Amino acid sequence: MSNASVLPLSWEVPEVFRLRLGDGPGRQRVMQADGHVLLVTHRPPRLGERVRSGRYFWRNPEGKWISSDLGQGPTAMLKHLEEYNTEINKLEKAEADAQSSEDYFRVISELSPLLRATRNLHNTLQKARELIGHDRAAINFRDRSYELERSAELLHSEAKNELDFLIAQRTEQQAASSHRMAISAYRLNILVAFFFPVVTLATIFGTSMRHGFETLSPPVPFLTMVLVGIILGVVLIVFVNTPVEPKPRKRRGADEKIRRTP
Repeated sequence: MSNASVLPLSWEVPEVFRLRLGDGPGRQRVMQADGHVLLVTHRPPRLGERVRSGRYFWRNPEGKWISSDLGQGPTAMLKHLEEYNTEINKLEKAEADAQSSEDYFRVISELSPLLRATRNLHNTLQKARELIGHDRAAINFRDRSYELERSAELLHSEAKNELDFLIAQRTEQQAASSHRMAISAYRLNILVAFFFPVVTLATIFGTSMRHGFETLSPPVPFLTMVLVGIILGVVLIVFVNTPVEPKPRKRRGADEKIRRTP
């Protein structure tokens, strides 16, 4: 078993902090011992990242903040929070540019772990503020993390609503297309049913009537037949494809007239 600590060796922290940490950061949390406060946080998660990368912030009894890789002072935590803000802004732009359900799904997939991380980070900083007391830096950290959590929640909700709307819109379009196809098929069936007896009888008994086209020059009857066929075809297309608007659905409740007594 390795005795190496994930905390920097130069940190003069209580030994209990090192004992309570394993080989990785684990969940985001706060520890306190002998006036020292240790924040275990995660870097902004990436899509497909299964193991979270940790980042540690130590506050000594004198109130000095030190981070594992972002320097010293309150600006270290602000840099950490700004990384989350940058990732949220990227996803906001991706959501604004999204056009298809695949685009929205990709935004939601990347945003979900980021939302969980910001929520856990806010809870951690809230507990740290309660342990530290009325420290202005801790209060500012907590408030900023809440803003990030709220932004991530709103973006996640908006992306999910847009995805649901897009799916509902596609479903409605498919239903309307199916309705039009059903109406066209019904009209064609009516035409077939109307002309089928005539065609059948003409086929069985034969029809060879004199119509006067026999004496015309050969191109005239053919061209006339083609022209009449085109005209009838256009009429048939218009008839079959004439849209039929569905009856408006009667709404209940808010749309009904409310009787009021004088």
